Order: sequence, then structure tokens, then C-alpha cells
Amino acid sequence: MSTVLQGLRRLGALLLLPLALLLLAPAAEALQWDAESLTVVADPGGDLVTFTEAEIKSGRKTFNNSCGECHAGGITKTNHNVGLDPDTLALATPARDNVEALVDYMKDPTSYDGEVSIADFHPSMRSADVFVKMRDLNDEDLRRMAGYILTSPKVQGTAWGGGKIYF
Repeated sequence: MSTVLQGLRRLGALLLLPLALLLLAPAAEALQWDAESLTVVADPGGDLVTFTEAEIKSGRKTFNNSCGECHAGGITKTNHNVGLDPDTLALATPARDNVEALVDYMKDPTSYDGEVSIADFHPSMRSADVFVKMRDLNDEDLRRMAGYILTSPKVQGTAWGGGKIYF
């Protein structure tokens, strides 16, 4: 009888392990959202802004619904050479590595070198009549999406914008 009880205890422990991991995983993720990871550059002058965790989660949801089809994980499916990682954003003209510049881009996008408007074929507020996902967005939605884009590399590391090798 004791052998049967020991077997049941072991089986119970094995069944509880996956449940315990599922319950602990969100707690581990929550630890990554500290003030440092929520603070990003606000404007080209280098001023900083700290987002709330709720703002970033809202920005992630809006980003995934509006932009995630082409930019899942911070990549650009139509041009793998241009991602949403900090280094690539910083090298754009003008640099897109701050909240103000990303919001400007989402309103009126230009080519990576800044020479040509791409609003006719890239979703933006300027082309909201063509790209329906942009119609209901406002400046605050754009600001939260920019916050999400800029905080993601701090939490996800090189997996954000790193391309398909991380998926």
C-alpha cells in the first residue's frame, strides 16, 4: 500500500510542476518592468520619459493590432535590413530612436534615408483613409506605441528586432 501512495505522490508532484511554472512565469515577467526599462528618450534633445507598465501594455496591444502584421518582434517583414531595434532606429534620417520621432514617423512616414514620403504604401495617420487600422488611433495611442517599441529591446534584448533567428 505504501508503494502505491508513494507512486501517487510522485505523480502528483510531476503534475503540479507545470502548473507551478505557469503561475510563476508572469511574476518573473513583471520583474522586468522597472523604472529603468520603462524610461526612454522622449525627443531629439535627449529628454527622458518614463512610461507606466499599463501604458506599455496598451502600446503593445495597439502595436500588435495596427503594426504587428508586418513588424512582429520588431522586424520589418518587407525589408529585413530595416528593423525596429535601437541601432537601426538611430541610423535612420532623421533618427527615429525617440518617442517624438517615432510618433512623427507614424503620422507621416519617410524612407530610411528621409528623402521620400512612403505614406502611400506604409500605414500612417496621413494615409488612414487607405489603411483602416490607423483610423481610430490618436496621438496618445501613437505615443504609447512608440514607448512600447523603445522599451521592448530593454526587456526582450536582441530578440526585439533581431530577426528570424530569435523566433
